[in-house]
Order: sequence, then structure tokens, then C-alpha cells
Amino acid sequence: MTIAIGIIGGSGLYDMAELTAREERRVATPFGDPSGPYVVGTLRRQRVAFLARHGAGHRLLPSELNFRANIYGFKTLGVEYILSASAVGSLREQYEPLHLVIPDQFFDRTRGRVSTFFGHGIAVHVGFAHPFCEHLSAIAYDSAKAAGATVHKGGTYVCMEGPQFSTLAESKLYRSWGMDIIGMTNLQEAKLAREAEICYSTIALVTDYDCWHEGHDEVTVEMVIANLTQNAKTAQQVIANAIGRLPFERTCECATALATAIITRPDAIPEQVKKDLAPIIGKYVNAKC
Repeated sequence: MTIAIGIIGGSGLYDMAELTAREERRVATPFGDPSGPYVVGTLRRQRVAFLARHGAGHRLLPSELNFRANIYGFKTLGVEYILSASAVGSLREQYEPLHLVIPDQFFDRTRGRVSTFFGHGIAVHVGFAHPFCEHLSAIAYDSAKAAGATVHKGGTYVCMEGPQFSTLAESKLYRSWGMDIIGMTNLQEAKLAREAEICYSTIALVTDYDCWHEGHDEVTVEMVIANLTQNAKTAQQVIANAIGRLPFERTCECATALATAIITRPDAIPEQVKKDLAPIIGKYVNAKC
């Protein structure tokens, strides 16, 4: 059975309890090792691949994540849809701890992270005005409602570098800009998923009010973990519900993101690059045997 669905578990979500017939798959990539082995199994009659974003025991900082290897690994497994679960801080009073948010925009505050498969002889520019798959996000939202979660549709996710939490000045500035939630991981995943023509959506799990809120003026790991533990069961139910509604006909921009995005002439692309990126660009650019 094809493995068309990928799940990325963030802080607090290190496993999927309903996953059966499990096996570990280690995937080698031209970009190094993913965060760990992919756990392949069956969930709601679908074959899925689960990856713990921060590795076994949560040992990788956001800035240390090998985003390229993680997404490339999903692509080589045949994945066309990725559901990501992530802990976030809230920048809005109405987005309370333990609520869920399905964001529709990003704002980048990271520094120097690699967020493309391309370069080294191939220039590609994909559209990213709408960084999340609209169809997959709608399924995630409906699945959260069906699970009885308090969920908010839309909003801008500020992706910060970390690993420190925000200063008070930063938190207040993001609010003045109209940002909604803040986290440290999802932007690079979304960019790379778009380049790999994979539909991507985030289920953001609100753990705290960042540090702007007078009643919650300091974010602590203890606070985050306590809320994550409570949110983890909800997140698993939401993801399982969403998987039960897949697949859908991929008429979204994600499915053909590279169709007009490769600028370099095929004969000018180095053969090694063609081979390394074959799972991603193979249907548009062929390598010599």
C-alpha cells in the first residue's frame, strides 16, 4: 500500500497511539540524516509515515533540525500530504492556551536557515503567497471541530529562531504587526514541502500567551510541557480524523508547484544534482543513466 500521508510530531507529540502494523524506515538523503527513523504504519485504514521532528528524546533544537532531509525523506516514501503538529505561543487574547489554530500565513524571523533544495547549479522559484495547502488546512480545521477542540481558522504564524523565547519588546512588536501565533519550526518545512510538491498544513497547539500577557508574563518550560501533555491527545484525535478524510483530488497549487518554477535549462543542470534531486524534479528533468 502506498504511503501517501506524512505526520510530523512536534514538542509533546512523539507518537501516534492508534498507529498499528508499525515498522521503522531509515531513509538516506543527499542532505544528511533526518531527525530519526520514519515510523510507518496503518492509521484509519491508511498507510502513513510518522516522524518525531526533534528526534528521540527531544534532542534537537529548532535551529539544528535538518529540514531538507526530513522533507526529502517523506518525498522518497511517496508522501503527498503532510500534517504537522507544533507547539506555539499565542499573540492574541482569544487564542487561549489549549486552543488549536490552523494558520494560513507565515512571517519569517529566522536567521540563516537553509530552506530550499535548490542551488548548486539549479535555480528554482516556487510560488509561496499562500504557504499552506488550502484544501488540507480545511480538512484539519473540520477534523479539529469534529474532535470537540476549540479551534481557530486562519492567522499568521511568526517563525522565530529561538531557542530562547521572545523578549517582551519582541512580543509586543509582533502583536502590533497583527501577528497571531509564534513558533520556531514550521516555516522551513512548509517551504520545502512546496518545493517537493507536497501538500502541507499545520495544527498549531497553543501552550502559552508568549510574554506579552500581564497574567502570563513569563513563559516557562514547565508551563509549556503541562499544556502540551493535555493537548497531545486532542492533537492525535484531530490528525486521525483528518487522515480518515484523505486523500483528496490534488488540484491545489502544491501538486504542480515546480511546473513553471525551474528556471535553469535542463542541459545546464549538473548531472549529480539531477540524480540527487530525482525524487523532486524527476518528472520535469531527467538525469542521464
